[in-house]
Amino acid sequence: MTDATDLEAIATEIAREAGDLARRRRAEGVAIAATKSAIADIVTEADREVEALIRARLVERRPGDGFLGEESGAEEGTTGVTWVVDPIDGTVNYAYGIPAYGVSIAAVTGPPIPGEWDAVAAAVYAPATDELFHAAVGHGAWLGDERLHVNDEPSAAGALLATGFGYDSATHAGDLARVARVMPIARDVRRGGAASLDFAYVAAGRLDGYYERGLQPWDHAAGALLVTEAGGAFGRADGSSPHRPLTVAAGRGLFDELFALALD
Repeated sequence: MTDATDLEAIATEIAREAGDLARRRRAEGVAIAATKSAIADIVTEADREVEALIRARLVERRPGDGFLGEESGAEEGTTGVTWVVDPIDGTVNYAYGIPAYGVSIAAVTGPPIPGEWDAVAAAVYAPATDELFHAAVGHGAWLGDERLHVNDEPSAAGALLATGFGYDSATHAGDLARVARVMPIARDVRRGGAASLDFAYVAAGRLDGYYERGLQPWDHAAGALLVTEAGGAFGRADGSSPHRPLTVAAGRGLFDELFALALD
């Protein structure tokens, strides 16, 4: 297996190229290719093109590695390394021209199953702001050349939190009830629409914590490593919704309380 920092370098290089492609396609106009689990869960032609680019570049650089992508599914490798990819995280934002979307690429070892893998390298690139967040296990999390640190303790005014809602309208009442439960510890709540950026902002101290039910592996693989390498905590649990596991990321001074309030 290649050193984690070498995998990080590959992830950052490819994430930037993929993000540049996504930004160009956004400027040219977006075509909706399909809907997935619900009418709001869309995939654009750019999602597919960007994922194909990422996959092709990884095959060139690491031909024996596995792959798990949002649009093209899983392929088992022979090296013990799997790349977990969300080509355009925040597709609805992207389709509407809201500049809050990202390319998320993680290298993990072990089975490509959350809770069973170990993330070793990550890159999250925000094309609209040209911000590249990256990490290698044991080497910290970075925004460009600036080392990142989570907020260890929220202010006395409360924690600035982020969350997201599932695409299935049947889950929205539970999501809103969860917001009500966490509000007593919150300064305010943001709903940005791109999980990878929410994780990156927790790592950078722009948010104190983030929680959401129903995230997929490609939504959190890179972001979780950013948070833990920035000194924060990350966790998942089923609670009463085994098909929509709860994911929480926060500074260690907030994590346990936020997790307890958000879990149902």
